[in-house]
Amino acid sequence: MCGICGFTGNNIKQEEVLNKMMEKIHHRGPDGGGSFIDNDVALGFRRLSIIDLDHGSQPMTNETGDLIITFNGEIYNYREIRVELEKKGHVFANNADTECLVHGYEEYGTDLLSHLRGMFAFVIWDKNKKTMFGARDFFGIKPFYYGIINDQLVYGSEIKSILEHPEYERKVNPQALEQYLTFQYSVLPETFFEEIYKLMPGHYFMFENGEMKIERYFDPLLDPQEDMNYEELVQNIDKTLKDSIRYHMVSDVEVASLLS
Repeated sequence: MCGICGFTGNNIKQEEVLNKMMEKIHHRGPDGGGSFIDNDVALGFRRLSIIDLDHGSQPMTNETGDLIITFNGEIYNYREIRVELEKKGHVFANNADTECLVHGYEEYGTDLLSHLRGMFAFVIWDKNKKTMFGARDFFGIKPFYYGIINDQLVYGSEIKSILEHPEYERKVNPQALEQYLTFQYSVLPETFFEEIYKLMPGHYFMFENGEMKIERYFDPLLDPQEDMNYEELVQNIDKTLKDSIRYHMVSDVEVASLLS
């Protein structure tokens, strides 16, 4: 578990505000932290080290330094993605799964998401185009919250980071409260705080010139294989389960299995 947070714009004391936001999610990443700040954006990261313990610090950039990423999660097939990207001429500086995302975005754009297997919430800032691209994994394993405050994007792995932004005015969202009292959880993208939303699972966004555009990239539709017999189905399920376990065991720290 890691933590990300940040905001666009420079009309406030960027470093001071970002440090407060990062401190609120220190528990998500006790192994270290990092930040990137320029005239247009402030990106913060708290790290729990899993892969490439020595060189996987964030924020991380591409070769030219014009794409900057902060990422929470794990890309299980990053080694396969890296091989394909290296064939296309991309140069990697470390062995972290984070770097396959920034180079993958260089190569594929938003279609990067169709190549990923894993759990993730990340943002990529393009210094040249002044755009912020971000996404959340297919099933929403990793959290991502955001708000548009005075035409600027503020985001975080937890809402408490966003609350540290001095231009956000705290207000209860009665619509989300109604949903909670009815269903015991909020079925909406809205949260209990007005103007703070969760990016829904299987969605990505592009933020540019104060405008937030959100698209769905994954829809978990059932596609039954009617031409498969019982034995083939059993073998397919067994293979799928074993493949999933194998991918989840990719780590540079000890791995444990919990059975209930």
